[in-house]
Amino acid sequence: MKILVIGNGGREHALVWKLAQSPRVEKLYCTPGNAGTAHHAENVAIAADDVDGLLAFAWKHKINLTVVGPEVPLVAGIVDVFEAHGLPVFGPSKAAAQLEGSKIFSKNLMQKYKIPTADFAVFQDAAEARRYVHHLSFPVVIKADGLAAGKGVVIAQSLEEAEATIDQTMRHKVFGDAGNAIVIEAFLQGEEASLLAFTDGKTILPMAGAQDHKAVFDGDNGPNTGGMGAYSPAPALTDSLVETVLQTILLPTLDALRQEGIVYKGVLYAGLMLTQDGPKVIEFNCRFGDPETQVVLPRMENDLVDVLLAVVNDTLDTIQLRWTPEHCLSVVLASGGYPGVYQKGKVITGLDSVKKAVVFHAGTAQQGNDIVTAGGRVLNVTALGETIHAAFDNAYSALRGVHFEGMIYRTDIGWRAKRREK
Repeated sequence: MKILVIGNGGREHALVWKLAQSPRVEKLYCTPGNAGTAHHAENVAIAADDVDGLLAFAWKHKINLTVVGPEVPLVAGIVDVFEAHGLPVFGPSKAAAQLEGSKIFSKNLMQKYKIPTADFAVFQDAAEARRYVHHLSFPVVIKADGLAAGKGVVIAQSLEEAEATIDQTMRHKVFGDAGNAIVIEAFLQGEEASLLAFTDGKTILPMAGAQDHKAVFDGDNGPNTGGMGAYSPAPALTDSLVETVLQTILLPTLDALRQEGIVYKGVLYAGLMLTQDGPKVIEFNCRFGDPETQVVLPRMENDLVDVLLAVVNDTLDTIQLRWTPEHCLSVVLASGGYPGVYQKGKVITGLDSVKKAVVFHAGTAQQGNDIVTAGGRVLNVTALGETIHAAFDNAYSALRGVHFEGMIYRTDIGWRAKRREK
């Protein structure tokens, strides 16, 4: 088989790495890829949102399966375009991808079909939003409606912070057109967890649970990022709780979309808050999570090609997912200043020194003989272990020899699971 993976982040490197292990794969391409994907696939300089360019490439090279990594091309409708040309593609349609592409669409759907989530209000006018927050108790959560690369969510601790966030989002357009409308919702108390699932629109198979770390600094302090690390399994997501999420959130969401005339195929990602009243949806994503993918796929014992084709061909009911009992933990090495302003082009050293771990490249590029930084999140140092403590030790031991100017990372990835294990 010839397989094309679209994207250039750590998630895409993990996908390419896993797909390369399949005996069914004859040739792998990644567009545009990064310095890490180049070890397993041929990188092709086509942007992930260049739908016409990607279509022409897939057609010319007789690609048997295209796997779409990022949300932007999914929300733009790349799956619809490929399917219209008879090209097999893994991911949800444009209509289905609204679950991530519009917070308002997602929240309205959950409200209509009684899928548990936080109470909310929607605003298209900044002045109206500012008046509304005067009547709230804090903290509150303010979300840009559209895609904002994982940074469009602010937990406002005070009225002043809420008003400033509204102005920054709606008036100053710090997230561009994604902030033309906002959602203001109640702050949920509890522990966060991520549950990703494969679905062909009828059958849905949850993957191993994972837990992300959104805040940039230790102790869950500082601004939200796209994710500074993750681990799997997530002890908070017990088997009984996964079944609860399946019955109260995932299956009802598929049914709700069907009733709206939408068949959802691909990965359905539920970002959850585990509250005293049960699990509630913080957000839906329409693709593999990042960095959750980097800790889930190393634990998967299935041939990923088999699973993806079963989704595309509506035969997911023939698949049984298998997982190693080992724990997996991934630490993000990021550029100084992330998620704000950061510099690129810093030479990365020490990658050859890494032992007992896999380094998934995220924001990297090849520059002559050097690998250099090319993004905010640069590397994902990922390790397995018999316990969460062992996985933690293996990952942090492995990253000690890696360096680039301004490098930052959290030193406490997995702290909740480690506390439970003790």
